[in-house]
Amino acid sequence: MHKKRMVKGTIVLIMCVLAPSCGNRNAAKPKKLSFTAAQLKATVSATPFASNNGAVPPHTVYDGPLFQLSHNWPAVVPPPLTTPPWVKAIHGAFISTKNAAAYVAALKRYVSPAMNRLIFHYAEWDAGSEGWFNQPWLGSVRESIHGAYTGSEFPPDTFPGTGLKKKITTYVLTFYDRRAAYTLGKFWGNTAMQPAITTENAQFLDGAVIVKLAFVDVTAADWPVMQGAAQWPLFVPINAKRTSPSVTTCSLMQLDIIVKDVKSSPKTGWVFSTLVYDRNAPGNAWHKMVPLGAMWGNDPTVDSAKNPKATLSETWINPHSPLYSRQTLGWGGRLSGPNDGAENSFIASGQKYDNSPDSSCMSCHGPAEWTMKSFLLPATTNPPTLDPTKQYFYSPAPGSADWMRWFQDRDGSTPQDPGQVALDYDMVFSFKSLPSWSKAVGRPVPMLTLPHSGGAQRALQYNGLPVRQ
Repeated sequence: MHKKRMVKGTIVLIMCVLAPSCGNRNAAKPKKLSFTAAQLKATVSATPFASNNGAVPPHTVYDGPLFQLSHNWPAVVPPPLTTPPWVKAIHGAFISTKNAAAYVAALKRYVSPAMNRLIFHYAEWDAGSEGWFNQPWLGSVRESIHGAYTGSEFPPDTFPGTGLKKKITTYVLTFYDRRAAYTLGKFWGNTAMQPAITTENAQFLDGAVIVKLAFVDVTAADWPVMQGAAQWPLFVPINAKRTSPSVTTCSLMQLDIIVKDVKSSPKTGWVFSTLVYDRNAPGNAWHKMVPLGAMWGNDPTVDSAKNPKATLSETWINPHSPLYSRQTLGWGGRLSGPNDGAENSFIASGQKYDNSPDSSCMSCHGPAEWTMKSFLLPATTNPPTLDPTKQYFYSPAPGSADWMRWFQDRDGSTPQDPGQVALDYDMVFSFKSLPSWSKAVGRPVPMLTLPHSGGAQRALQYNGLPVRQ
């Protein structure tokens, strides 16, 4: 059954079109109305539970179900799994580079029924009934069909030798399972207007699972590696220009599965895993989502500045993953997916580093705190200060004590910066939903918006304005 197209409390903008053309490259393209990002956001009231940014495609362009924010978070602690399948897969041992492949395979099997319905049978998908939930306060940035928002931007030379023909933009969407969503309810309460911002309330239950899907706004015609990938229509502007959205066919490139697992990963309490699309893998589009790797710590004893090829013991990378996905690994080969933008341009100790890895999945999530005193990436200030060319930000020297603050193995109740509220590695809390809430209730906390666009190509902004110089 299709979901209702009108969401209570959401203003719907009807767009004029020349002809229906949902996902058909040969059909006439819908006529685009020109309006600014500010005008779009103004259509959404300051409400935590808006499902989209107010722009909805007309029936003649898209007549399928629309995204409905899932926010009936469990009020009672969900029962734990007796033996989580990922723990069983490694026989109750600590996760390691030797057993990580089995661990990730078990995680994929666990989320497979729900993700197959979400990705391939969207008309039958009901997130709450399936046991999956969302963060509030992101309606102003969500597109209306699937609730995705802009992730990262990359120029073609990010993925050399893969046939990419143009700049790409990724669009992402995060879901929390019941055990993870219990923490959302505990933190936000029923109204999400007065969050209980404490370290205790932000801690996820052991066994909590979070998934993040990343779609890219190209098909195989512009990037051959996406041949046969699962596709979604998203109502977004081309290359995230934030004007004149149209229904755009996007391909599933990456799926992150993050699990709170204190038994398998006692130092940090988390295991981050990443699946990527591999057109050469056997099976259907879901089977072709293969592991890129997993990480459960930042290897703080490994100085990858001195030895970039030093062996890591807290990251496992699948050597058989597709080339494009291994081109964007993080510092010293630590896990980072093609959506994650681990390569950046920065100045450290007077030396310029061009498109150099400076991050990883866990080092990026490590500064999840309120307020964020440290940026997502190693930087001397938050927000990063730019040099006069506006192409590089200033960073601690790679491998230095200040740099290594990002590459420690802290548990989720210990903030990166003393005195802040630790948010248990959840960057949606600290970088997305809490800043939106604080702005809506008139208590804005300066935060940085950093759309990745490939090193020196990026556009650094601070509350919508250029970063200070």
